[in-house]
Amino acid sequence: MSVWLISMQGAVSQGIIYGIMALGVYLTFRIMDIADLTVDGSFALGSCICATVMMNYGMNPVVGLIISLGAGILAGGVTGFLHTVFEIPAILAGILTQIGLWSVNLRIMKGAANITLLNKQTIFSYFAEKTGWDQSVVVLMIGIILVAVIILLLYWLFGTEIGATLRATGNNEDMIRALGVNTKWTKVLALMISNGLVGLSGGLVCQMNKFGDINSGTGSIVIGLAAIVIGEMLMKRFISFGSKLVSAVLGSVIYFVIRAVVLRLGMDPNDMKLLSALLVAVALCIPVMMEKWRVKRAYVE
Repeated sequence: MSVWLISMQGAVSQGIIYGIMALGVYLTFRIMDIADLTVDGSFALGSCICATVMMNYGMNPVVGLIISLGAGILAGGVTGFLHTVFEIPAILAGILTQIGLWSVNLRIMKGAANITLLNKQTIFSYFAEKTGWDQSVVVLMIGIILVAVIILLLYWLFGTEIGATLRATGNNEDMIRALGVNTKWTKVLALMISNGLVGLSGGLVCQMNKFGDINSGTGSIVIGLAAIVIGEMLMKRFISFGSKLVSAVLGSVIYFVIRAVVLRLGMDPNDMKLLSALLVAVALCIPVMMEKWRVKRAYVE
């Protein structure tokens, strides 16, 4: 297999795992219309706590992922509590939680910047040993299964009364409050679900890379936003809720494929943050410019 194909396969696998995080960002950013910056902290929290419980306490990798999921839920609950009870703006509440999680993550890691899992069996190495497949193939297959299950669960949840309430809160908070719904509760619930998915993604990335790092969450919100915007551009003709969830994961895959291509072409890895920002900016600008062009063209005609 050529180096390019190996690189693209790795990028797709990575994109699917990060796609779980993108789904979490989609819930707050698009459905609830909340700019939640807890993501960087909760992603690192999932990574750090997964590495710690596996390395220091010898826990099963599946248990590590469950704990990562729970930790993310708690982080989202803190942001929701600050936002709803103390009426701190959502973006500021997220920043406060993210900053606080830096110290929490260091405490979890016992002051270490990272913890390696080189001698520990992960969920991916376990299935690689059982099947004889390459680990990148195992990551891809497990990632697809997990993403499919999560999308089905979210599709089911948002088809229930609670899910409809969550969507209505993001669409018209005043209206749903007038109907007697406690919108503070729905916001907290959405933030908890969102950051739970982000924490789970952090735990999976930790096991995929075989290390947990205090800086692993840096820029996660940008990756999530890039995935959402790119996915929406590619699937803008599909308007069903299920297709929108799929678009977030597809956007994550495309984002990491683009990253892999530019790195293979010789781009300095230190410029990747700039590339991420440019991708988001361009993806956000294109629909606006196209709409202005259509209006201008219709006016001229």
